[in-house]
Amino acid sequence: MARRSLRHLAGPRGALRGLTSKQPKVVALGGGMGLSASLTALRRITGDLTAVVTVADDGGSSGRLRDELGVLPPGDLRKALAALCGDDEWGRTWAEVIQHRFESQGDLHEHAVGNLLIVALWEQLGDHVQALDLVGKLLGAHGRVLPMSAVPLELRARVRGHDPARPNEISTVRGQATVALTPGEVQEVHLVPTDPPAVPEAVRAVLDADWVVLGPGSWFSSVIPHLLVPELLQALTETKARKVLSLNLAPQPGETDGFSPQRHLEVLARHAPKLTFDVVLADQDAVPDQDSLSEAAEQLGGKVELAPVAASGGAGGTESRGAAPRHDRHDPELLAAAYDRIFRMHGRIGPWR
Repeated sequence: MARRSLRHLAGPRGALRGLTSKQPKVVALGGGMGLSASLTALRRITGDLTAVVTVADDGGSSGRLRDELGVLPPGDLRKALAALCGDDEWGRTWAEVIQHRFESQGDLHEHAVGNLLIVALWEQLGDHVQALDLVGKLLGAHGRVLPMSAVPLELRARVRGHDPARPNEISTVRGQATVALTPGEVQEVHLVPTDPPAVPEAVRAVLDADWVVLGPGSWFSSVIPHLLVPELLQALTETKARKVLSLNLAPQPGETDGFSPQRHLEVLARHAPKLTFDVVLADQDAVPDQDSLSEAAEQLGGKVELAPVAASGGAGGTESRGAAPRHDRHDPELLAAAYDRIFRMHGRIGPWR
């Protein structure tokens, strides 16, 4: 049966933004440090910003709270809120507070303050969106944070060579933390449940956006999962917003070892064949074969924009769940400049025009 259109969920574009608005309405999708990098950049160029965050994390503090209380994993939501905190004293202080982790010999060890705050408000209010909005208000966040689904999700992957002793065997790997660090080659991923409900506010945000940004981040465990929520994928397909696919600075150890930039596009297209993008953003020093990347981008309906977006030290991984910290990151100012140029050069919609 054909899905009915979701356009009725979008509000009047001018009425929502005000006819005098001169800022793009931007929705950024992802999870973990990749989404944080994008949000830290985007909040510098627009005051109308919404983050839609994956909820499949099952490791660390988030996994423990999820297992013990049956709640959504709060960790990626917390990171997004921290990224939206301002650069003033209030914002810096609250960002540090919610990211603070306890060190002890007891049950609080490694729990993040922000995780506990978010879960406490979920239990008090009984509403995921209302609670996150309240935390954002407390922090003075420069934008809104929404979960992509209101139910905890399990990520599963078909992986070739997960057992190094059987390099050609394809097995099923369960759990986001395990998928992110698999030594094998990920073939495809799916969610359990397979038809999870999208948060309605997230769908509305996508439908009413001027620009949608997907990535950077862990490709199989933070980026592609958004395309596995049917209502969210439908919204991404139907929206009149222009779309940017923001690539990582380098393959991620374990999850995308050996992937070229164009292969990232190819595996995304396999998971969402009808989804198109207007722009593929990549660091100019992270693309050894520009012609091949351009061809892959054309298959998605878009064009490549190359820009210096890596922090000092060169291109490197954006995100590596559970692995040792990497020192190479997207530079917030450079990434903001790249987004701003794309938004200005590739067209505006509605009252922002």
